[in-house]
Amino acid sequence: MNALTTNFVKRLRDGDDAAWYELWQIFGPVLHHQLTKWGRGQIGQETVRDLSQETLAALSKSIDRYDPSRGARFSTWLLSIGRHVLGDEMDRRNALKRGGGTRAASLDESFMGRAAAAEADAEYERSVFRAKVYAAIRRVEQESDFLAFQVYRMRVFDGISGKGVAEQLGISEPTVSRHLQKIRIALRTHLSEVMATYSFTEEEAREAEEAGLSREDDTLFDDALADIHHQQMQLKIDGDGTGRF
Repeated sequence: MNALTTNFVKRLRDGDDAAWYELWQIFGPVLHHQLTKWGRGQIGQETVRDLSQETLAALSKSIDRYDPSRGARFSTWLLSIGRHVLGDEMDRRNALKRGGGTRAASLDESFMGRAAAAEADAEYERSVFRAKVYAAIRRVEQESDFLAFQVYRMRVFDGISGKGVAEQLGISEPTVSRHLQKIRIALRTHLSEVMATYSFTEEEAREAEEAGLSREDDTLFDDALADIHHQQMQLKIDGDGTGRF
C-alpha cells in the first residue's frame, strides 16, 4: 500500500473518528445499496441502515486483521462482513419464526481470503469506484468558491451550454471558462489524493486511468466525470429517493 493508504488504515486502527466518518461517507451508500439488493424486499430501509452501521461496527473490531496481501480488496472484505451481518439478521428472524434462538456465526479471517471475491460482482466494484470519485467531487465542492463550483456543476453535470451558464448566473463567458478550469484543476488534484488514499491494491489504483479520469483532454475528462457523477446520483435515488448523500 502507498503512504496515504497506509496512513489511513493506521488512523482507522487508532480509532480516529474522522477516519471512520470518511470511510462511512464513501462506502456507506454502496453498502446500503448492496444490502438492499440482497434483502430482496424482505427487510425495510430502516433495517438496512441498521445493518450498514452494524457492518461498520464489525469492521472496527476486526480492522487490525485486514491484510490486502491475502488477496481481497478492502471493499470486498467490507462486503463480506456485510453479508455476514445480513445472514445473522435473517437467521435471527427465521429462529423467531420457529420460536427458538440462534447464535451468530463467528467473524474470522476467512473474509480476507480470495473466496470473498466471489461475493463482489463487477457492478459492486464499479459502485465502490464511483463512490470514491464522488468523494473527491464533494471535497472540491466543500472547499471551492460557491459560484465557481456552480459553474462547473451547471456546465458539466447539468449539460448547460457555456452561454447558458453565463446568462443564468449573470457573468461573462470568459468568466465561465476561468471557473471551469479552476474547478477542473481542483478535481484532478483531489481525485488523485482520494484514489491514492482509498485504493488498497494496484488494480484499484489503475481504475481512474481506465475510466478516463487521467486524460489531459478537458472535454474527455469532464465527460468521464459527468458520467460517473450521474450514475452515483442514480444509486442514491434508487436507495432512498433523495438523490443526495
